[in-house]
Amino acid sequence: MKFTLIAGPCAIEDKDTALHIAKTVKALADKHDIRYIFKGSYRKANRSRLDSFTGIGDEKALHILQEIGQEVGVETITDIHESYEAEKVAQYVDHLQIPAFLCRQTELLLAAGKTGKSVNIKKGQFLSPEAMQFPIEKVQSTGNSKVWVCERGVTFGYSDLVVDATAIHRLKAHGVPVIMDCTHSVQKPNKTEGVTGGDPSLIKTIALSAIATGANGFFIETHPNPKEALSDPHTMLQLDKLEDLLADAMKIKNALHA
Repeated sequence: MKFTLIAGPCAIEDKDTALHIAKTVKALADKHDIRYIFKGSYRKANRSRLDSFTGIGDEKALHILQEIGQEVGVETITDIHESYEAEKVAQYVDHLQIPAFLCRQTELLLAAGKTGKSVNIKKGQFLSPEAMQFPIEKVQSTGNSKVWVCERGVTFGYSDLVVDATAIHRLKAHGVPVIMDCTHSVQKPNKTEGVTGGDPSLIKTIALSAIATGANGFFIETHPNPKEALSDPHTMLQLDKLEDLLADAMKIKNALHA
């Protein structure tokens, strides 16, 4: 698998912002010979507070994702939360993603697998790398071998995550590509105000560690102005900082394979 970057805003807010991000990231990916997949959640179903932003409307967001893919010439991915979504959403994007909290949901995994699309399964914060064998097998049982797993840290206490430096190596034992989620890994969940916190200054550290230990790609949520983003403002990478991260990451990758 060619080194892959899954990147975009946490959620689809509007077409202009999504298009700007997609064009900017594609140019960087092309420069560094990286496969690029544009990511944007068409709906945010897992929010702490009832009044949290959940989306601009399913049909509108899905059409934006489809248009981004066609206009920019990139692959696209979005997450699904319930089994009934899989068939419909697969008509608009190239790949499907399973959120970490839902990585054990059998019907969801089977429905995603049956679409024939590649399925990126986020590893639950509550699972060991070895336990991801079973979600992978559920998708593969549908005859779909296009499965990736995505590391995103492990729950540590009530309001922090840690990233195990051995996780990438252990996940690769399953024989599928392993993606490192560099942005959700810096989250600080369960804040009393009901908004997930985070430390984006650690995103690059997570990325460089992951590529050094064999990751096949990065998952990075990015935005021109994260503080104004409608979802996950505390964990997204500012868009103008992405090039520096990618440049250093590819230096490590190239050095390891020189």
